[in-house]
Amino acid sequence: MAQRIHRLLAEACVTALQAVFTDGMVADRAVGRALGANPKWGSRDRSFVAATVYEAVRWRRRLEVLADVIPGPDSGGENDGAPAPEETGRETPNHWWRLCGILWQSQGYERPDWAPWPEVPSEVLAVRESTLSAAPLAVRASLADGFDSLGSSALGDRWEPELTALNQPAPVFLRVNTLRTKVPAVQRELREHALETAPVPGAPAALRVLDGKAVPARLRDGGHFEIQDAGSQQVAPFLLPEPGQRVVDACAGAGGKTLHLAALMAGKGELRAMDVEPAKLATLRQRAARAGAKVWTSTVSDEVLRGMAGWADRVLVDAPCSGSGTLRRQADLKYRITSASVAGMQEGQRTVLTHCFPLVRPGGRLVYATCSVLPAENQAQAAWFSHTFPEFEFEEDRVISPAETGWDGFYMARWRRK
Repeated sequence: MAQRIHRLLAEACVTALQAVFTDGMVADRAVGRALGANPKWGSRDRSFVAATVYEAVRWRRRLEVLADVIPGPDSGGENDGAPAPEETGRETPNHWWRLCGILWQSQGYERPDWAPWPEVPSEVLAVRESTLSAAPLAVRASLADGFDSLGSSALGDRWEPELTALNQPAPVFLRVNTLRTKVPAVQRELREHALETAPVPGAPAALRVLDGKAVPARLRDGGHFEIQDAGSQQVAPFLLPEPGQRVVDACAGAGGKTLHLAALMAGKGELRAMDVEPAKLATLRQRAARAGAKVWTSTVSDEVLRGMAGWADRVLVDAPCSGSGTLRRQADLKYRITSASVAGMQEGQRTVLTHCFPLVRPGGRLVYATCSVLPAENQAQAAWFSHTFPEFEFEEDRVISPAETGWDGFYMARWRRK
């Protein structure tokens, strides 16, 4: 029996897609706004809206081919070529209705009487699907032409496998908080709530939640674990922190890696977290209290940086970046990353490194990390730092490939101050 679509839910999906592609809203925020405006929806309804929006964002260009629409105000027109999202922003609601409609049709939903999108005969849909195999990679993988050119030029034959991996739904990884508990204990705790998990080779504190199930917030509030991708869990150990040391997380954000550092330090030593956004540091403090981690926080300023010169044994610069390694979780980035935006990130990354390296004492270590798969933000920046600041001896770097690991993409490089 075909599944039915409720009109209110469908309208919420279309409104969210308009917010993402017309207003430039981040997909997570657009979904959150839709769900927040309808607190009485049940879990099935909320899941339907979230899944529809994320899938439509992830596969926009493929769906435009299947729905036979092109970007622009005349969204009902025939598709005479591969649509290029960098030229969008003028689509009418009918465009998004047709994209959702073809997605729901492919998922086996029944087209309702009120539907503003056409039913596509199966034989017509089959013909359109057959054209995708000959379409450009940017259409097949659903990303902006400029971003595709950027990635292809940088990674060559490795670009398509990375894109394939990054277009998969993101698994749920947990990091067990070893300040409070152990991995087997968390597995037992989750099993009591019908959540099965598996250890993750190469990430000793990680668990993968099986069957794609979500972890209820009430379980996360106990401080026994955090949701953190296994790739992200490689960064803190790469810094080689030790109990009793002075450690700085210079771009801490909401503190995912900060809390991992606290666990690796076994709660001993001094851990300082800095960021330019006070709101993120406020969230970090709440998470640290829940995790039983002692963290000193400060908004970044010239005064703070001068006062900490030569203070740290370890400094982590988890720099702002394009986020190209996290497309599984932020699919809308596929239509936002450009050569110009990456160049802007490069400039900012060098500024952050220049401001933060003085914090490292002689003999201490500095790690630069990104969640990008683009060499311009990774190896090129490491080479620039080594050349510009010869007082730092390069030790090693590491690339986390989504295609090879099934994790988010990361890069990290480590130096020792002479």
